Amino acid sequence: MLLLFFMAANIAIVAGGKKKEYRYEIVPVGVGSQGSLLIKVYSYAKNEKDAIELAKENAVHGVLFKGVVGGNGASAQPAIVKPEEKEMNQDFFDDFFKSGRYLQFVSLSSDGTVSSDDRLKVGNLYKIGIIVSVNKADLRKYLESEGVIKKFGSIF
Repeated sequence: MLLLFFMAANIAIVAGGKKKEYRYEIVPVGVGSQGSLLIKVYSYAKNEKDAIELAKENAVHGVLFKGVVGGNGASAQPAIVKPEEKEMNQDFFDDFFKSGRYLQFVSLSSDGTVSSDDRLKVGNLYKIGIIVSVNKADLRKYLESEGVIKKFGSIF
């Protein structure tokens, strides 16, 4: 039953000839402050430090393109970006992540320590769970102002 709360993503993006693979799982932790989502992101990396940094990017990626299932008092959140909007603006999104602009919409909600329950060895990688807050409202406003997505409630 717990698997129903997990949202797994294995997504490959080709950018500048290099293939970027997003591999993560998102679990709702609870209700964040107004306009924010409080989620736990499980990322795969060679060490804990890399997994913590990767969790921020994965959190924003998940909110943008996958959405977050409901649970733990939080309602389900659909993806901000529709598949056709992503496809039409792939260069924008490649640059958004590569430049680190996504970092202005995310913060770690834990103190940087990872509990033993959230640290697993999977092959030669670690699967690390980090609690992250994503400011979905500001992220949506930014994408609207950049003309990447339609304004919320827009008919045209």
